[in-house]
Amino acid sequence: MTANRKWTTADIPDQSDRIAIVTGANTGLGYQTAAVLAESGAHVVLAVRNLEKGNLALARIVAAHPEADVTLQGLDLSSLDSVRDAATALRKAYPRIDLLINNAGVMWTPKQVTADGFEMQFGTNHLGHFALTGLLLGNLLGVRGSRVVTVSSMGHRVRAAIHFDDLQWEQRYDRIAAYGQSKLANLLFTYQLQRRLAAKQANTVATAAHPGASNTELVRNLPAVLKPAVAVLGPLLFQNAAMGALPTLRAATDPDVQGGQYYGPDGLGEQRGHPKLVSSSAQSHDEDLQRRLWKVSEELTGVTYPV
Repeated sequence: MTANRKWTTADIPDQSDRIAIVTGANTGLGYQTAAVLAESGAHVVLAVRNLEKGNLALARIVAAHPEADVTLQGLDLSSLDSVRDAATALRKAYPRIDLLINNAGVMWTPKQVTADGFEMQFGTNHLGHFALTGLLLGNLLGVRGSRVVTVSSMGHRVRAAIHFDDLQWEQRYDRIAAYGQSKLANLLFTYQLQRRLAAKQANTVATAAHPGASNTELVRNLPAVLKPAVAVLGPLLFQNAAMGALPTLRAATDPDVQGGQYYGPDGLGEQRGHPKLVSSSAQSHDEDLQRRLWKVSEELTGVTYPV
């Protein structure tokens, strides 16, 4: 692709014979990502919490693309038992996995805890995916060109820090800062995973992406004071989910992508547009922070990695 041309789904190489697992694939960015991968020939596993919605999403994909090869896997990232059960089933069903797309997420939720007692955003967005990736990685390592793509957010810059003294926000809950912590964790995880994969000279690489400002179900937890403005200005502020999924799709399929890269929209402030290589905060590249978070994540999930 020439440097000055916009990357689109037309640039996706044939994905035939590739196995792609997409978390949170029943709606929004995950659905769009899964649908495009299926249209491009991949066998796509929709890993979803709500099986009823998952079946509807599967039916929509097959209705639009009758040749699509799509299956469903129950996965609740807010429960480590569910993550372990799903990983066991996926490892057995797919001895080789080409793409693991850690897309599912929650944003700005009222104070809640997961089944394991973790703050909901940190537990779902980071710890659930940390555990899932660690449990599936053995099935990716032997596959040339395999990738782990984790979806972060511009929120990783907004009041974001890893609060090691209160990771679960038990002392004082700030839902925007808690979301920022979880999205910063996604990037710290990606960069540390890539470091470990490179040291092992693995076939697998770890990359990340963010969708800019995309109109998905995630915005349902917006503070009430913002909802009227978003209702009026939404079409100007947000791009649709199909555009928002493009950075993830590029990170997953572009043959020129390298481990540790981060993709986002090319428009003003990375709010919208076509995917390009973007940078993340200096904090996300702090190797000491990456290692410390990794160690804590292993302790909290009980999952250790083969790299």
